[in-house]
Amino acid sequence: MKKITTTASLLLALILTGALMLAGCKKDVSVNNAQSDTPQETAATQEATTDEAESEAIYDDVFNITASMNSSQVGEDLGMNANVSGLFELGSTNPTNQVRCFTISVVPNIPGVFPKTVTIDFGTGCLCRDGKYRKGKIVSIYTNRMTVPGAKVSTTFVGYFVDSFKVEGTHITENTSTSNMQGWKVQVINGKITNTNNNRWRQWNSLKNVLQIEGNGTVHFPLDDVYKITGNAHGSNSGGHTWSSLVVDPLIKKFSCRWIVQGKVRLSRDNREALLDYGNGTCDNVAVIFINGVPHIITL
Repeated sequence: MKKITTTASLLLALILTGALMLAGCKKDVSVNNAQSDTPQETAATQEATTDEAESEAIYDDVFNITASMNSSQVGEDLGMNANVSGLFELGSTNPTNQVRCFTISVVPNIPGVFPKTVTIDFGTGCLCRDGKYRKGKIVSIYTNRMTVPGAKVSTTFVGYFVDSFKVEGTHITENTSTSNMQGWKVQVINGKITNTNNNRWRQWNSLKNVLQIEGNGTVHFPLDDVYKITGNAHGSNSGGHTWSSLVVDPLIKKFSCRWIVQGKVRLSRDNREALLDYGNGTCDNVAVIFINGVPHIITL
């Protein structure tokens, strides 16, 4: 009887061990299946990441425009003393070299008097130097020159379009400079971009900190300035998807380039992640999205 009992015990132990192993295998399979993406999920993640990159580019263009309001455009240096927006000839200080298809008004048009409202009016349509077709108005209120610590520039939009995209929301730049480092806090509040070709939209809120890491010693020559950008954002789109993003490798922006040239952003959507890579420092409008290790090239 003892031998039979022992044998039965061994058999029972083997059965239990097998059951546990089978349960463990089933658990692993279920987790792997939950983490694997269908083509639809991959497409949704790619769309959200593209929306993130395009939103960053469109609102960064607003920063470029407000920073380019110098004496050649508005009679005094409200921005960074040079042009980088693409609306004007880069670095030009001679208005005769600038072909404008828009008007700029300043109220009050008295140097040194603030707050000051600057309105750029593209009218019913205007093909700009950077090849983008804009219409409507950009309205910016400067509390002081952008280079003055504590100064703010609040920008809103009136029927403003860039190509087929309608742009809405509020863009705020605040100078957070210290005695030895220039810096800005840049916010996008209730941003919304709508593609008028297909009525698809994305909403976007962003908070970024910008620090100047090169060119601090040449205050009156901003074209050698290089900035490091950190921060986060969150968005949603008409496809029903929401996401959050975090700069994991500081974004690098050169004042002499209209686009971000380097850095990485990690995007999370429904427990899925993607990596947005802006490149190695080359000035271009190309970025790469990595989803499950697979690269997808996008043009900004």
